[in-house]
Amino acid sequence: MSEPQYRLVRVGDPAPWFRQRSTGNADYAFDTSAGRYLVLCLFGSAAHAEAARRLAVAHDHRALFDDDRIAFFGVSVDPQDEAAARVAMSLPGIRHFWDFDGRVSRLYGALPAEPSAQDGEAFRAAWVILNPNLRVRAVLPFARDGADIVQVVALLRALPPVDRFAGFEMHAPVILIPDIFEPDFCATLLQAYERHGGQVSGFMRDVGGRTVGVHDPRHKVRSDHLIEDEALQLQIRQRVIRRVASAIRQASNFEVTRMERYLVACYDSRDGGHFRAHRDNTTRGTAHRRFALSVNLNDDFDGGGIAFPEFGSRTYKPAPGAGVVFGCSLLHAVTPVTRGRRFAFLPFLYDDAAAALRERNRRFLQDGAAPRDGG
Repeated sequence: MSEPQYRLVRVGDPAPWFRQRSTGNADYAFDTSAGRYLVLCLFGSAAHAEAARRLAVAHDHRALFDDDRIAFFGVSVDPQDEAAARVAMSLPGIRHFWDFDGRVSRLYGALPAEPSAQDGEAFRAAWVILNPNLRVRAVLPFARDGADIVQVVALLRALPPVDRFAGFEMHAPVILIPDIFEPDFCATLLQAYERHGGQVSGFMRDVGGRTVGVHDPRHKVRSDHLIEDEALQLQIRQRVIRRVASAIRQASNFEVTRMERYLVACYDSRDGGHFRAHRDNTTRGTAHRRFALSVNLNDDFDGGGIAFPEFGSRTYKPAPGAGVVFGCSLLHAVTPVTRGRRFAFLPFLYDDAAAALRERNRRFLQDGAAPRDGG
């Protein structure tokens, strides 16, 4: 019988992304946890004494795990850990994945890459420490003498501030573009919103093989107006082609040929307008998106900054008429608006090849509806 092959996870590698059921979420998207140090404790089963010793680290050093600087995720492959309540979530900062199908453990090298009847005996327990940008910082297999426990605690206590995890403050790979829209044109778009009003918008999820719209005010609170006036659409398109497509071509060597939706969005402080961390191209119905554009139309509001957690806590608040362009695969959020209303024009940009992908994926959209998410 051949020896089982394990996936190798090394320092500097990008952390594998996954979705898995957790102690507090039926479908936890692990990549949205970026923006803080993450501790994966692949312990296997809490019934084992060695696993219990490692799990005690989270509770013995409780103050370390605050969800702002560090978060702890245990990974169990034993259904009895859930059934017998041997481990539990403790917020902030301590969660566990119910990895009973071994998906996470295989990705991180704790179980053989290919399933076998010997998986339970072949579990390789380990710690994996991730940087806020979801890159591997350390991998520490469990040691019989417990040396790994001392190493992990020392490593966590010595971590630099989250914003300086790379040794210096980082900037998100975004393009800042001034003067996309003139003041009078910003006013025109604001008047279009006020004239028609906004409709509460949700976000997209793949459910049962279909891309469907979901509403959850814990995740997103925003109202949208879709501009249908063709003359106004043309004026928008001309400005985006002249001032945005050229900047993307220069910075990213990418030729924008298509724009999705003419949407004016409103984040209102009265109902806690915000959009929690997300990516704009993670479903079949949104996979064609290449770049997002966010053009502020006003500045008489507080909060409402665009944040990119993988690159630190800095937020971006362009002046009216200015915009931020960023890749749709970047994790981003809109912080809560605390005063007034933030209005923004929010299209997606892509090319002909992505347009062909969009057309192929239309069959996965619920009732053929157009996606309305994106911050």
